[in-house]
This record gives sequence, structure tokens and C-alpha cells, in this order.
Amino acid sequence: MTTLAGETTGQVLWRRLRSPAAWSETVDVFAILTAASLPWATSLTAIFNAAFLICMVPFLDFKAFLHSLKRPICAAPIALFLLAVAGTLWSDAAWGTRFYAVGPTVKLLVIPVLLYHFERSKRGHWVFIAFLASCALLSVMSWLVAFYPGLSLKPGDPLERGVFVKNYIDQSQEFTLCAIALAYPVVVLLRDKRYWLAGLLTALALSFFVNMAFVVVSRTALVTVPIMLALFALLHLTWRSIAIISAVLLAGAAIAWLASPQLRKTVDTFSRDYRLYTQEKVPTSMGERLVYWQNSIQFFAQAPVAGHGTGSGYGLFDKVSKGDEWVHGVRVFPNPHNQTLHVAVQWGVIGIAVLYTIWILHLLLFRGDGLANWIGLLVVVQNVFTSLFNSHLFDFHEGWMYVIGVGVAGGTVIRAKRGEAKMGDAVPERPLASFLPP
Repeated sequence: MTTLAGETTGQVLWRRLRSPAAWSETVDVFAILTAASLPWATSLTAIFNAAFLICMVPFLDFKAFLHSLKRPICAAPIALFLLAVAGTLWSDAAWGTRFYAVGPTVKLLVIPVLLYHFERSKRGHWVFIAFLASCALLSVMSWLVAFYPGLSLKPGDPLERGVFVKNYIDQSQEFTLCAIALAYPVVVLLRDKRYWLAGLLTALALSFFVNMAFVVVSRTALVTVPIMLALFALLHLTWRSIAIISAVLLAGAAIAWLASPQLRKTVDTFSRDYRLYTQEKVPTSMGERLVYWQNSIQFFAQAPVAGHGTGSGYGLFDKVSKGDEWVHGVRVFPNPHNQTLHVAVQWGVIGIAVLYTIWILHLLLFRGDGLANWIGLLVVVQNVFTSLFNSHLFDFHEGWMYVIGVGVAGGTVIRAKRGEAKMGDAVPERPLASFLPP
């Protein structure tokens, strides 16, 4: 203590700069800040993630890291990035467009880094807590914006009601993930008879659902929420509990339906958009998806093995848009709003095989019990099903949710498995005990 007290500020800083533990703590801090900033700002997320990567370098065990990249869960995301780079060689798009189209796959390279770091760090749960707290704060802001639209950074757009930053699709993705992820700790707490904390987390989860019911929700979230809830029920509840909870949820959904004009309006857009497009040839979001899906299948049939190359989508759709069958007013995008088709058009069957290998390997990674397994599984399942209607693995916000979720949860799971193997006792993980108050 005397020696430490006698150190100057410069000496303390120099000692920390030479300490691997201090650098590891700094890496954890930037990972936490990356997760906390994701619901709010694109630029901050990129800055904190860059700082996270830079701070790993000084004391990185390169031999161990390179060895970790050989694992299929790491190699598959890298393979998709390399395929995107290789795909620039047979694309007809301008070189600038080709390299720009590689960009969405770059974030996948962070998955192996996160897996490697959080195999060794004990602070993975703080990343989840930071994201949850940030989304809870955003939910409060969403209510304020719903009543005072002038507070929004995106005023004037009726589709963005109750949205302070980004858009209602991103916000719905966040709120859905947080609300359903909380189901696992609530059940564990109830089994441990810690009712007050279980009630607090239940109230937080319900607050996300209430916001989506009465403020704004995306149609993608409406489709995926029942799937994610069913997954939790099948994995963690008895049939009796499933029946009781299903009855409660159905009653709650009925009340929300009767009480929320916004929810009824959102659901009505499914049939309305389809009718306007098919009968009156009015461009709608659903109509645009049908146009893009139909044409993407045709493009895939033209080059089924290796696709048309990286960045080829916009040129292909632009050419078709000049034909007579294209509905007037439908916008031209490079993205067919479906992850599988987006990959198929550019890289054919090879791309589809790599994409599904990523999803399958990451699903298998989270087969065990425990909070980290549940969060990781939920992140993958959400991405798979929302990617039926969007290219969410390549989108910035949803793509980073996947990268952070799989990387941090995966590293935490691998660390726990190694700990059990060393102890020689396969005791089920009880992650709540490590960070919830007694």
C-alpha cells in the first residue's frame, strides 16, 4: 500500500499500460459500451467497436487466437466474408459497388474475436446488462416521443411514431429480444422463490411489449414474437405451465388488440398492402417484397452455382425495372429483402450453403442450459426468422445484434464448458447466481 501511495500518476499509468489484466478490463469496457450504444447511435457503435479491437492487440496471444479461428463456429463467418471478396471477381457491377457490397460482411469477422475474448473474460454478462439497460432507457424515450413528437430526431414521419432514433424496425427488434430474453431469468428466479426480483424483471419485459402494442411495432416483430415465445416454452416449461401461460398471453393479446388502435392498424397493413398491390397495382412494402422475391428467384436460376457476383443486385433489379411487368412506383434496391435470396443472387448455392452453415453451427453452439445459452439461441433464431423478410445479417443494426449476441454469449458458454470440464463435474450452469443480488 505504501509503495502504491508513493507512485506518481505517470507511474500508475505506465504500470497499467504494462498490465495484461488492465488491457483486458479496457477491452471489456469497450465491448460494454458498444452494446450500450447500439440502440442509439451508429457512429458510436463503430467507434467503440474499433477501440475494442485495438485494445486487444498489445497482449493478444496470436498463436492461440489463430488456432481458435480453425473452429467451425469461427471459420464459417470468415468464409462468408472471403466469398464476398472473391465474388467481386465475377460481378458485372462497378468496382466501387462491388467493394461497397463487401462491407456488410466485414462485421462477421468480429464474431471470432468476441468468441476468443469472452472465453477468457468473466464480464460477458455485463454486455447483456448494458444492452438491456440501454433498451429500457430507449423505451422510456419512445413513450416521451409518442406524446411529444417534437422530441424525436425523426419528426414528421407517421411510420416512425414513438421512435427517437433510427427506425421502428430496429426498435422493435431490440424490444422483442430484450422482452423474451428476460423470460429465462424470471423462470429461474421464481423457482428459487426470489419473487420480488422476478416481479421486477417481469414488469420490465411487459413494458417492452406494452410499448410495442400501444406505440409502434414492426410487422416482422409481430410474426417472430410467437415463434420465440414458443421456443422458450418448449425448452423451459412443462406442458401444464405452457397451457396456463398460453391462456394468459392470449387474454393479454386480446386486451391489447381491443385497446390499441395502433396494433390493429399495423396488423391490418398485411392484407391492405397485399390487396393494394395485387388488385390496384399500388406500390406497397409487401408488394415490393413480392416483386423482389419473384425476380430474385429468376436471377438465381440464371446463375445457380456461384451467382452473379458481389454487388450485382442493383444492376439486375434496375434492368428488370425498365420492363413492362415492373409495377410503376416500386423502388429499385440492391437488396431483395430476404437474406437467403440476397446471398443466392450474389453467390448462388455456394453462398446459401455458407450462410446456412453459419446459422446451424451457431444454433448448435447454444444447445445447453443457462442464460448465455438462452440469449445466444434467441439471437440466432430471431435473425433466422426476421431474415425471411429482410437481409438482417447484412443490415447494420440487426447484423451487429447478431455479431455481439453470438460472440459474447458464445464465448461465455465455451468458458463455462471449459470450467465444468476442468472440475470434472457437469453441473448445469446457474448464471444468475454470478451477478444477481442475493
